[in-house]
Amino acid sequence: MYHNSYAAVAEDDFALARANEWRALDRAVVLLEEARPTGSASPETIEAVTFLRRLWTLLIEDLASAENALPEALRASLISIGMFALRQGEALRLGQSDDFESVIDVNKMIRDSLA
Repeated sequence: MYHNSYAAVAEDDFALARANEWRALDRAVVLLEEARPTGSASPETIEAVTFLRRLWTLLIEDLASAENALPEALRASLISIGMFALRQGEALRLGQSDDFESVIDVNKMIRDSLA
């Protein structure tokens, strides 16, 4: 019986973590979509990229942790995606790119995979 209740709590924690990750990725998408019409290097873009940077830094740190239960290949792929998002965000922030679509699309795909 104890094992069953522990499994239920662990499952609830996992579901809550996924929901939190979904909300954070959704917020990043919303901020980027709101920044897109203002162009790169705008205050809105800087705000969106700052949020994106904090989010992906936390996600990458978690993915790189030995305690992360995801398969190693999946973790490596997600880290690569995160690094792309960070690079693309930085290019937007600096005005070196106006490609909002690719970083928005990547974040939407990851977000939607959590639903």
